[in-house]
Amino acid sequence: MKNISIIGGGIGGMMSALLLSVKGFNVTLFEKEAALGGRLAFHHHGDAKIDKGPTIVLLPDMLKAILKEAGVHENDYELIECDPLYDIHFADGTTYTKYRDKDKQMAEISRVFPGEETGFKQFMADMTYRFNEGKPRFLEQSFLTRWQTIQPATLNSLRKLKAFRSVSKQLQTYFTDDRLKTAYALQTLYIGGNPFATPGIYSLVSYSEHEHGIYYVKGGYASLIDVLERAMDKQGVRIVKKANVEEVVIEAGKASYIKYNGTLEQTDAVVLNGDFPIAEKLVRQQGRQYQPSSGCMLLYAGIKGSYVEKKIHQFYMGENFERNMNQIFKEQRIPEDPSYYVFNPSIVDATLAPEGESVLYVLIPVPSGDTIDWKKEKDRLAEQVLSRMEKQGFTDLKERLNWLDIRTPEEAKMEGLYAGGSFGIAPTLFQSGPFRPQFQPYPELKNVFAVGASVHPGGGVPIVMQGAKLLADGIEKMVHGKDEIKHGTDESL
Repeated sequence: MKNISIIGGGIGGMMSALLLSVKGFNVTLFEKEAALGGRLAFHHHGDAKIDKGPTIVLLPDMLKAILKEAGVHENDYELIECDPLYDIHFADGTTYTKYRDKDKQMAEISRVFPGEETGFKQFMADMTYRFNEGKPRFLEQSFLTRWQTIQPATLNSLRKLKAFRSVSKQLQTYFTDDRLKTAYALQTLYIGGNPFATPGIYSLVSYSEHEHGIYYVKGGYASLIDVLERAMDKQGVRIVKKANVEEVVIEAGKASYIKYNGTLEQTDAVVLNGDFPIAEKLVRQQGRQYQPSSGCMLLYAGIKGSYVEKKIHQFYMGENFERNMNQIFKEQRIPEDPSYYVFNPSIVDATLAPEGESVLYVLIPVPSGDTIDWKKEKDRLAEQVLSRMEKQGFTDLKERLNWLDIRTPEEAKMEGLYAGGSFGIAPTLFQSGPFRPQFQPYPELKNVFAVGASVHPGGGVPIVMQGAKLLADGIEKMVHGKDEIKHGTDESL
């Protein structure tokens, strides 16, 4: 049995711990905070709570399958399907509702965007083909060698997936109305990408919403943390909280010790689960410069009563979406007319707030990095968005506020997110698929591994889980196949 140390108790670290434990490895999970979860956590205010980060559950079948493989029973959590999926509200007063059911969606397109039906049918047909092409090639395999990256099969798949064309450019081949293009481009913001620059492969996100549905975890997405921690306890994973890991000691080309809280502990392998551009500094100086994802300003609010007439998920678009994106990603400034997302979970989950109250979460995409003075700007931006919300159906919102807490990219950066970006490194072409850091990121360090939103296959909770599966399967293959890692504490593992 080999001893594997995982640094970071986010979703990638926890899932790696469970999957490796199931495969028979001895696992220790080190977490610098007093609680596990990373960006999958709750924001608490008094007796109320709301998800701090991720809210929309995509790829539910993938999530359930990986949890089952990790020893988590389906009865340990509950997924609630969101149907309709959500509303998109445009500045001209148009509202477009997305449905999983394709017949309902066709009827909605006929109602709001007559003449676009053929384009939608073609979009769904093409994306079905590309999903079936891309899933085994880019979600279910890693690219650990240069040959795997540049081999003709990989490059041919990228071509088939239109990876060399932006999401926005790709959507022009299906839709003529700019609002409908926006409705199928905005999903790149789920992973912090600019739809006018993000590769066309990420159009699969908006397709997946129709094909696989979107869900809510009863009790909040972050309620999975307790489920996973109980599973780790049951499987004998050792969890060390408040563990400030200062260094991974490298000797003779391999990781041999973890130094935390001033103590050295021997290890046979290390998994880095912090945001990779920051976490890798534990083993070496950052060699590659990465482009961060966008940041978010988040409003967490307690409300008198609830907005039962509003759906659980909804998007409010500014007048000019392209200008909005340019201001965030190119000009690195707060958009003049921001688009935003509202999460209204209390309409399906009464456990989040005291009786007679509800909680809201508002996400405003903003630049990452250090260009904004958030102490100066956050209250102004919050006021601007709250005023718009009142005009867009959240009646008397400011009067009904019991409390309001604000989180900016500055707090995200302090918590260990690269450049304050909320979604790992940006999903650009040369930071995606074979060009993204892999689960074995360093050819010269055979027993150092990585997992998380900045590591292939990318961001989003189910996708990070899939990255943990790639890692665990890869380590098992290396050990038992005597491929790269061999048995024995005097070898790599």
